[in-house]
Amino acid sequence: MSRIIFDPKILKGKPIIKGTRISVDLILELLANNWSIDDILKQYPQLKKQDILEALKYSAKRIKREETILISK
Repeated sequence: MSRIIFDPKILKGKPIIKGTRISVDLILELLANNWSIDDILKQYPQLKKQDILEALKYSAKRIKREETILISK
């Protein structure tokens, strides 16, 4: 994940695409709202397709690490 970085000086340390102020969560939100990769690349020309794919890979890895803790009442 060489394109995903964390910088406490940019967006309070959220994961972003290296060399931008574009966060991984923004990319996910756009995709969730039916933006295509081409739509994102047109609106954010500083991004490359690989950046979007890395944002998806990063998110998938994070979700795989999540644990569900069931609390019974």
